[in-house]
Amino acid sequence: MQRRLLAALAASSLVAGACRKAQTAPPYQRIPVEHRDIVVTATASGVIQPILTLSVKSKASGEILEMPVQTGDEVKKGQLLARIDPRIPQSNLAQAQASLDVAKAQYDNAAAQLKRSQALYQSQSITQAGLDSSELGAATARAAVVTAQANLQTAKDAMEDTHVGAPVTGMVLELDAVLGTVISSPVNDVGGGTVILKIANLDTVQVSALVDETDVGAVQPGMAVTITVDAYPNRTFNGRVLKIEPQAQVTQNVTMFPVQVNILNPEHLLKPGMNTEVQIHIGERQNVLAVPNAALRTPRDIASAARVLGLDSQTVQRQVAVPPAADPPTSRYVVFAARSGHIVAVPITTGLTDQDYIEILSGVTERDTVIVLTSAGAK
Repeated sequence: MQRRLLAALAASSLVAGACRKAQTAPPYQRIPVEHRDIVVTATASGVIQPILTLSVKSKASGEILEMPVQTGDEVKKGQLLARIDPRIPQSNLAQAQASLDVAKAQYDNAAAQLKRSQALYQSQSITQAGLDSSELGAATARAAVVTAQANLQTAKDAMEDTHVGAPVTGMVLELDAVLGTVISSPVNDVGGGTVILKIANLDTVQVSALVDETDVGAVQPGMAVTITVDAYPNRTFNGRVLKIEPQAQVTQNVTMFPVQVNILNPEHLLKPGMNTEVQIHIGERQNVLAVPNAALRTPRDIASAARVLGLDSQTVQRQVAVPPAADPPTSRYVVFAARSGHIVAVPITTGLTDQDYIEILSGVTERDTVIVLTSAGAK
């Protein structure tokens, strides 16, 4: 921002030099001091990305018999994404159910035998060893029931795994398998299954914007952000700065810092991969006094501007002389103002500036008119 302001001042100095050669008068414009909004932005570029992309996996093995979604489809949480051939899981489920039925029957027999053995032991018809044998048989049968129940639950889970549902509400970004694909998902696969598609929630998206190191010092988390994309040139989208990455990136000998920006996207108009122009609102003043940057004079060019305006440079120097102790901590410039039919040099203190205007803190009021040198005298 400071470099842009200095460039503007340098350009106006060139205009002043050109005007010295001109004979046409007046080589300037009168611009009223007025209230306006000053908004300062740091401009960057980036690419739309989902905040989180989920890889949807199938734990089941077999042929994909049904896949009712395509890339770009909006899906709800729990919605069917794919159905895997269920024949093997169905067979395993039937076998597990049969094994549980057998185990329960065996346990019932063992429990009845234990009850009889306990009665016989009370009447001293069998020995302790006989009772112990019946108790062991009942315990073994009970363990077999527990094992069969666990196997049945595993078979039910495997059967449910043939229906792959959406883990979240979102958009299908990528298909890694298609209808008819035969997938293999080993039970002990540490990866958790075979990836069949990728899905992301696009209610809020993210941009990693590269901000010039000269501007990044003014960027803070929570600052308002406006972005535009080529797909919607007449529309802006709003968001907030999430964080500033600590590691710089050097692009074409320019040092940049990635700034993570979250953008609200309720209509899902912003798609992953879209290029964006990002404006971070690093400063804003509403309804403040402002003058054009081109009206500003620095100590270096006051004398030349005075000569263009037909003023005595020594008189001008006396007008703008301010004791060093009176200098405020803000930037100090000089403007030429039209007052009571005369042009006078007025020291001013300034605040926020954008590319065209600068906030005035003191020196001139809305009753004043400032002088902006033009190139008319050079023609």
